[in-house]
Order: sequence, then structure tokens, then C-alpha cells
Amino acid sequence: MAFELPELPYAYDALGPYMSAETLEFHHDKHHMAYVTNGNNLLEGSGLEGKSLEDVVRESHGSNAGLFNNAAQHYNHVHFWHWMKKDGGGNKLPGALQAAIDSDLGGYDKFKADFMAAGATQFGSGWCWIAVKDGKLEIMKTPNGENPLIHSATPILGCDVWEHSYYIDYRNARPKYLEAFVDSMINWDYVLELYEGVTS
Repeated sequence: MAFELPELPYAYDALGPYMSAETLEFHHDKHHMAYVTNGNNLLEGSGLEGKSLEDVVRESHGSNAGLFNNAAQHYNHVHFWHWMKKDGGGNKLPGALQAAIDSDLGGYDKFKADFMAAGATQFGSGWCWIAVKDGKLEIMKTPNGENPLIHSATPILGCDVWEHSYYIDYRNARPKYLEAFVDSMINWDYVLELYEGVTS
């Protein structure tokens, strides 16, 4: 299954002032496109051509580093664009998601603090996550393109803390970017959709 660059689900300027059109143009059109192009080249002859993206990520991990890095980053970004929306974020969560965050993560305020801490303390490039593992929500962080799929978990929310995701808008202030992501950009409806897909 060849990788394809998805269109953004909103205009380039839709997430301003929290994420600029310039950031999205570089991040989507250049960085994500590079993962797609390189991933397709590395997929050829790998023996994984007919697999789902999730299976390519899982099965290339530890055995084909180049393919894994590009396939995992493609997977991460396919969802990342949908994890954000105009006028998103904040603590008004769909009921089922709120209940899960209350029971598994100690409530919204603790989720926010722990999620931001995971992103701020991820050394170098990487991601912070809410993932479902063994039926429960967990906060996780991973380096580079790694994601919860390779840790027997399914991500339902992720924030990209590679510098290309925030440096144009926030320079080196990663915590400010993380705060803007949680307070003003998260698409909780998409998070709920993924959560229900894992748990129902």
C-alpha cells in the first residue's frame, strides 16, 4: 500500500495565532511529504508492500530502520493534522473521554500537566502521547518517529515536539507551544473517535 500525503483538513491559516500558515506549509508540504516520498522508496522490495501502514510500522521496527522512521512519521502525521482544529483545545471534553481521563489519568488538570511534562522533557526530537494500553489510558513519550504502536499500545492523541513543529512560531519555547496545543488546538472529537475505535 503506497503512502500518500493527505490534504490538511483545514486551511493553512486556520490554526493561527497558535500555529502559523508558514509552519504548516513547511511541516506538511515539505517534512511530511519527505516521509511519504522516502517511505515509498524504502517500501519497495521490503516485503511489506501489501501491509497496512500500522503493520508496516510494527514490522519494520528493529529490522529496517529507514523504512520504520519514515513509515512511523507518516503514520504520526496522518493523525497529527486531525488532532488539531480551529478553536480546539480546552477542558470541554466529550463525556466518555472525560470519564476515561478522570479514571485513568487523574482528571483533566493532571492530564494537562503530565502531557505537557512528557513533551517538555522528551530530549531532542520526539512525541508525547495519550495511548490506550490494556484498556487504560496512559501518558507516553517517544524519541524521534517512534510511537505507541511499537509498545503494544494505540495512540489516541499525539503532539509533535520536533523543532520543525514549533520553532517558527515559538523559537525554543517548547512549553509555550505545548500549552497552546492543549489549550487551543486539540480536536477532542477526533480523539474520542480514536478512543471509541480502540475500546468499543
